[in-house]
Amino acid sequence: MNVPVIVISKRGLPVIDLTQNDFQVYEDGRPQTIRYFSQESHQPLRIGLMLDTSNSARRQLSFEKDAASEFVFRMLEGRNTKNQVSLETFDASSSLIQDFTSDTDTLNEKILQLKAGGGKAFYDAIYTTCRDRMMHAGEPESTRRVLVVIGDGRDVQSQHSLDEAISMARKAETMIYVIGNAAYGYENPGDEKLQAMADGTGGGAFFPLREAPGADLGTGYLSHGQIGETSQNKGLGAETGTFSAQRLVHIADAMESIGHELGAEYQIGYTPTNSALDGTYRSIRVLLARKGVTCRWKPGYFANAE
Repeated sequence: MNVPVIVISKRGLPVIDLTQNDFQVYEDGRPQTIRYFSQESHQPLRIGLMLDTSNSARRQLSFEKDAASEFVFRMLEGRNTKNQVSLETFDASSSLIQDFTSDTDTLNEKILQLKAGGGKAFYDAIYTTCRDRMMHAGEPESTRRVLVVIGDGRDVQSQHSLDEAISMARKAETMIYVIGNAAYGYENPGDEKLQAMADGTGGGAFFPLREAPGADLGTGYLSHGQIGETSQNKGLGAETGTFSAQRLVHIADAMESIGHELGAEYQIGYTPTNSALDGTYRSIRVLLARKGVTCRWKPGYFANAE
């Protein structure tokens, strides 16, 4: 069993000096013997990039598109890259804009053409993408499947539940990274859903817009009811260039962090002590000897016959 593991320091940087002796692996609570260990991952990435194009994301879309273009370039830089990225949007339904490719020009052209749409079926989008595309995006033993989602975590019309979406991602052995795009100064109940999706699949959650760039006229941001302002968040209209730049930088920084993480994985391999191929889900847990770091790993797999 292959288990990709990412270790992040308190500063948010990948930790790359660990050895096999620093790791312990458990399956369904039982210790496993590590048979293979590598400090570098040579497995190509299959990254599904999903952008929220619902009405609630209309004001954020231009910033998301710019950040997505930078992310695509980073993950596909180099002519000999084996990585591939697909592009998908979701509103009332999900739409595949571009299937997996390593062509940055094609992807960026499609990103620039994106427009905001209607309602929102977030869980359905995750479910169908994992079932129809990530499940078939290369063999899980030889590729790494990752879904990167920008959205606010809200869902108003899905037929599938959050738990069903997470379960399908697990079946597809896909780690989900989420970037919350809720506006500055607002409580967003969808953040908990995004966090649950990341935690349930071994990915990560980033909320770059939780911290406002400032609370004065110079940044274009005014918090609720500040200095007589009654329109709540004046900055949402991007009235100053500073505010617009901050929004772009924060979303782009989150995507850059994901890029760093995906480029610095450890690979751990073990032969499960439970060899039965009975279709049950096996939970994986990775423990580290080093303290004060964050560890992400594939949380489990379904023991299905080939």
